[in-house]
Amino acid sequence: MLYLSYSFEEKIMKSSEIRAKFLDFFQSKQHKIVPSAPIVNKDDPTLMFVNAGMNPFKDYFLGNKEVIHPRVADTQKCLRVSGKHNDLDEVGRDGYHHTMFEMLGNWSFGDYFKREAIDWAWEYLTEILGIEKDRLYVSIFGGDQKEGLEADLEAAGYWKDWVSEDRILRFDKKDNFWEMGDTGPCGPCSEIHIDMRSADTRAKVDGASLVNMDHPEVIEIWNLVFIQYNRQASGQLVELPAKHIDTGMGFERLCMVMQQKVSSYDTDVFSPYIEQLEQLSGAKYGASYEASAKKDLAMRVVSDHIRAVTFAIADGQMPSNTGAGYVIRRILRRAVRYYYSFLEIQEPIMHLMVKTMTECYGDTFPEIKAQQSFIENVIREEEKSFLNTLSSGLKRLEQISAGGDISGADAFLLYDTYGFPIDLTMLIAEEKGIRLDVDGFHQALEEQKARGRADSDRSVGDWVVVRESLDTSFVGYDSLSADACQVTKYRTVQQKGKDIYQLVLDRTPFYPEGGGQVGDQGVLISEGQKIKVLNTIKENDLIIHLVSELPSDGNAAYKAQVASERRASITKNHSATHLMHAALRSVLGTHVQQKGSLVQADYFRFDFSHHAKMTPEELARVEKMVNAKIRENVQITEDRSIPIAQAKESGAMMLFGEKYGETVRMITFDPDYSVELCGGCHVQSTGEIGWFKITSESAIAAGVRRIEAVTAQAAESYVDSKLNELQKLQGLLNNSQDSVAALKQVLADQKSLQKKLEKLAVQQVATIKSELKSKLREHNGLSLIAEHIELMDAKAGKTLLFQLTKEHPEALVALGIESGGRAQLMIGMDKALAESKNLNAGALVKQLASEIKGGGGGQAFFATAGGSDPSGLSRALAKLLEMI
Repeated sequence: MLYLSYSFEEKIMKSSEIRAKFLDFFQSKQHKIVPSAPIVNKDDPTLMFVNAGMNPFKDYFLGNKEVIHPRVADTQKCLRVSGKHNDLDEVGRDGYHHTMFEMLGNWSFGDYFKREAIDWAWEYLTEILGIEKDRLYVSIFGGDQKEGLEADLEAAGYWKDWVSEDRILRFDKKDNFWEMGDTGPCGPCSEIHIDMRSADTRAKVDGASLVNMDHPEVIEIWNLVFIQYNRQASGQLVELPAKHIDTGMGFERLCMVMQQKVSSYDTDVFSPYIEQLEQLSGAKYGASYEASAKKDLAMRVVSDHIRAVTFAIADGQMPSNTGAGYVIRRILRRAVRYYYSFLEIQEPIMHLMVKTMTECYGDTFPEIKAQQSFIENVIREEEKSFLNTLSSGLKRLEQISAGGDISGADAFLLYDTYGFPIDLTMLIAEEKGIRLDVDGFHQALEEQKARGRADSDRSVGDWVVVRESLDTSFVGYDSLSADACQVTKYRTVQQKGKDIYQLVLDRTPFYPEGGGQVGDQGVLISEGQKIKVLNTIKENDLIIHLVSELPSDGNAAYKAQVASERRASITKNHSATHLMHAALRSVLGTHVQQKGSLVQADYFRFDFSHHAKMTPEELARVEKMVNAKIRENVQITEDRSIPIAQAKESGAMMLFGEKYGETVRMITFDPDYSVELCGGCHVQSTGEIGWFKITSESAIAAGVRRIEAVTAQAAESYVDSKLNELQKLQGLLNNSQDSVAALKQVLADQKSLQKKLEKLAVQQVATIKSELKSKLREHNGLSLIAEHIELMDAKAGKTLLFQLTKEHPEALVALGIESGGRAQLMIGMDKALAESKNLNAGALVKQLASEIKGGGGGQAFFATAGGSDPSGLSRALAKLLEMI
């Protein structure tokens, strides 16, 4: 590993020491040290993941949430893999891009401002860490005439107390005006940069000239953001009610500086994973041989991606095919592609690195240590699944390349379906000496991105403030209606060309979607208007009502009425999830943890950690236990706002990936049975649930099961439908006294008939083979069998063709098979014949498939095509004769 040619007063620090010193320093400045929010952002629909340290504090900046601690410091888990902030494709290609990173930050919510932020940043870097002062430069906002913003002379004035004026550099809005997105809190910023070059190099070129010039050794380490504006959708900047401080210092980059490395991958943040990969692959990181560059790249990719995937799963985001889960699966699969392709590892390895993650992060982020085994299982199964997909992709690539050049569409198919990176396809094409349409691939990729942008096209208008109000008072736990509610603000959201109206009330009984429970519906009624509430959502801590129309009179008072029957069904289902969760832990073991839920009016689903399919006996025990608690009519105990420490002492179930405040709501149904932290709506006594019935149990991911269930009237309807089905089956079985025995006999008879049919099919094939052999002929110097046949079993066609090519290696065999109203073309020949006559079955089948309205392909010596038009088989065979 390379060291920079400069030294600090302090010894080289470990990353854990650097993190601890930061938090200790700001604690000494009266900051409340708060835990990182989950990396998966469940409270803000505009963000899948927390991508900046300020995301969890957005409501404080906007004035939507009451400030409890005006000074806060933390280390926040962040992920930049989607939207505007997307570093995924750059990860591994250099020494500093990462998907997941820690952001060290200190925050002031209307308390201190520029003076203290600047003074403390300088003190921490130069006195606590001991960084040489003459290596530091600072930048300030130089103003923007178009925005009507002056240069930040206030910040410059404070910096003059610490650095000479020639080290205070002015930059434009691009570099020194921070915005988290197109809208939202923003303001001028001041960045601190460090010059890590050698003394000789520094003497030749002034470091000031290299600031913000992408020089690898002159880099930003800390950004102090002075949040004083809110960017509206119109582009206008509006002064915030109070001024705030938002600072962010990339932990990995700071460790690179403090440990005197040229790459963050060389620090002890990443070195444990790279060393483990060296052991697993037998390759040496940083070696000088020719293939080392790609092996190094692969090790950096895997070392980065294991952190992102582990933290996301620990915070409750399972890999899946949609939304945030798709992003996590994509990251994991990118890592697998790299170790498979460049480290030549064909067995799952990432799950083995979770233990290393626990050793490195378990004390700082205990959610990893608590779920280590679960995370390992999820990652291992994902790896196994994708390695099988990669293997299938290689076979598909062989089929595609057998026909000659690889089209852009085929390359994109390999990328999109099988996860093949284009560089791997290019490498294989080069080895085979065939052409790959790279431009066509990029065109197909861009078309997919364009479709994605169109699907997610969303334009959010500015809030129109009707009256000032700090937040919305939620009264929906105690009442389904509220009188004299007033609109505080509203806005229009355009999505896929449609207008969606959103409004906020000063008080509301409508429960916003959250914690797995769907949002309430209902109406808002005034003297002159009745507005439908289509849904209720939460944006951070703001309760938003999605309505059919905007208020005609902004000053009107409304009666807010929740749809009571719907809410009643939802509460029954929600309370049932608590009872079932407790029953699952009793029946299966205390390893069971909730991993997700959806509580609707008609049914609910519940995801939980468990290693095996539940047996019918286990499901029956869970049902019996839940229904027993329903019959006991257990009264709810609601502790609406208690200290979280007290809730923990009570043994309350807490969910990983949820963000809890200092006070929480605790729901108890019998303190010896079910005690959970929950913000949802519940029955007053379990008897209201009526009845509980499990409708399905299945796997949704490695180590995660899903139960779907119904309660009350829905449970009755479900059982009634099953009884009706049973009665119909009994009728089909001639109302037998023993339906099970009668059905077993039917199945036995069917099996016997199937065997007879298979025997007849074998006889048919033998007869047809004899007939086909008699039709062997010469065609343009080639022995040929090309016939249209009908088969009872289409699967027998492949066996027939292989028998004919084995018995007649000199012949090309082409069969047009008609079976069950479908058409199938098969072409086969001995490999030696294909080579000597330069024949390619795959290429032939591709050209003939259109005749039967289908498609197909294969290898040079065997290929098939399926289609929907049997009448085209004769045309296809005739066309084959013309072609050869």
